[in-house]
Amino acid sequence: MDLKDTPTLEKMATTLRFLCADMVQEANSGHPGVAMGLADIAVVLSHHLHLNPKNPKWLERDRLVFSGGHASALVYALLHLWGFNVTLEDLKAFRQLHSKTPGHPEYQHTEGIEVTTGPLGQGFANAVGLAMASKLAQGTLGAAFSHKVYCLCGDGDLQEGVSYESASLAGHLGLDNLIVLYDSNAITIEGDTNLAFSENVRLRFEAQGWAVLECQGHNFLDIDNTLNTAKQSDKPTLIIAHTTIGKGALELEGSAKTHGAPLGAEVLKRAKEALGWAHPPFYIPEEVKLHFSLQRGEGEEKLWAQDLSAETKEKIAHLQAKDFSKVAYPVFELGQKCATRASNGVILNAISQAYLGFVGGSADLAPSNNTRLKEQGDFLKGQCGRNLHFGIREHAMGAICNGISNYGLFVPFCATFFVFSDYLAPALRLSALMQNQVYYIFTHDSIGVGEDGATHQPIEQLSHLRAIPNFEVYRPMDAHENVLCWQVALKRNKSAAFMLSRQDLEVASSANLEQVQRGGYVLHKSAREPQISLLSSGSEVLPCLKAAALLEAENIGVQVVSVPCFDLLLRQEQDYLNTLLVGEVLAVEASRGLEWFKFADSVLGMESFGKSGKGADLFKHFGFSPENIASKARALL
Repeated sequence: MDLKDTPTLEKMATTLRFLCADMVQEANSGHPGVAMGLADIAVVLSHHLHLNPKNPKWLERDRLVFSGGHASALVYALLHLWGFNVTLEDLKAFRQLHSKTPGHPEYQHTEGIEVTTGPLGQGFANAVGLAMASKLAQGTLGAAFSHKVYCLCGDGDLQEGVSYESASLAGHLGLDNLIVLYDSNAITIEGDTNLAFSENVRLRFEAQGWAVLECQGHNFLDIDNTLNTAKQSDKPTLIIAHTTIGKGALELEGSAKTHGAPLGAEVLKRAKEALGWAHPPFYIPEEVKLHFSLQRGEGEEKLWAQDLSAETKEKIAHLQAKDFSKVAYPVFELGQKCATRASNGVILNAISQAYLGFVGGSADLAPSNNTRLKEQGDFLKGQCGRNLHFGIREHAMGAICNGISNYGLFVPFCATFFVFSDYLAPALRLSALMQNQVYYIFTHDSIGVGEDGATHQPIEQLSHLRAIPNFEVYRPMDAHENVLCWQVALKRNKSAAFMLSRQDLEVASSANLEQVQRGGYVLHKSAREPQISLLSSGSEVLPCLKAAALLEAENIGVQVVSVPCFDLLLRQEQDYLNTLLVGEVLAVEASRGLEWFKFADSVLGMESFGKSGKGADLFKHFGFSPENIASKARALL
């Protein structure tokens, strides 16, 4: 591509503009404005990108994230023009059921998509995660990994708080491999950005440790020069690209009306006529296809692969295998007392010893979450250890871990107090949607938190996380069950969350892997036929065992069922469930617990927020003593 050949570049940009506008018009749904406004930047960026459409998973490829997922028409049009497995027919099926081209880009659904974007700001934070993963790859595998991470974002992304958090961390870490192109068109859905946004973006990012450049977003040479400068920066770089939304859309150019609706057949027809575009919809000139093609990527990958040492190839194979079969798990004895947050710390270290790609950290809570990986170093500016320090940035933490996971060489975990899982909710949801592999560790999982009070005691959060599709929630009753939960989760190669206690819990389970894989199992059963089944998880299982002893003293048959993973229990066949749900069923859990009505006749849960006080006193106050559990069970008979 000759970047001085302005007529050819303009033809490429015009093709791209109208291809996107045609897609939205055909679907009668979508966002043409941002795609048309970014067309000139996309033409030049195509010249800079190192991608191999024949192998979308090439490890040394540049990563490109469209944080504004509503610009999906542009994403798919570019993937088609670059040579990925996105056909013209796929473009014509934009936003239709079962198409490769859904309304917002989806990871693992469309070839070439690095992350699922839609909720604004998430893609920005994902890009920070990809850049961190790239640095981890450099530290682990050497100079063979030197690619860039590019992110296209807009005003909406920068107004969302998650972008502020992630940008702050990126600047602190000096992620010089990250280039963000800010489509500064000064328009959002309601109109001009000055309705609600007037900050100095340049000063904001400079204050966060970024290099900030500006360019005229419709001047090819200016865009190219700015990208070249950004690639030489020793900091993460924000390029403020001054663009016009709906560029080329005649009277709608620069208007919020182009943001989220088709241009309309008449406007689109006149816009094409004004630029001399006398072609049918979805027309792509052959020379434009040639100039957009990224066929060079196949040769670039071959040259890169030739230079890899045998040692590097061996490490790559280890990282990609994500094999946890050699983890030397700790053993916890019956009667031993240990908070599950503490046993979890030992488990994390065992995993990290067996697999080089296991990385993670906390939102400034590692000493309390027990997430420090011993002898693994810290990930800091100029250092590539495996302990990540997110600072007090839960929103960004989850999204960054999604980026690290999607990079392809690492399995990340992140941690905070369970009540703050609300801050991670969008990232948790996208993690489940992407079917990637991130482990979310939430400690201080109930009213057992104690003195910190209602603000720090999770009540409704457990039900929320269990309601997320394709996402598994583990709440082990003790250290032994915690080990088994990790073994199950690692075998399943998908995202999961662990709910862990602050308080010590006595090891009372002698379960095996098969039992935990089913999500629930009979922990204790009376000699006589059970008249009642007590179902529970986590720290409430032991009081249920004590309640069972009280009932058995009254000659009442009881069985206690531990349910470390409610989500897995839901998938069991009815015959197995029938062995757990014997007689009257009482579920006991120190949370809202409404989901238990799927199995239970009655639920002993939380009907209010917690209180400040000692954990043991709170359990008694809210009815989770063995005596009250026995009373509730007795009332069902």
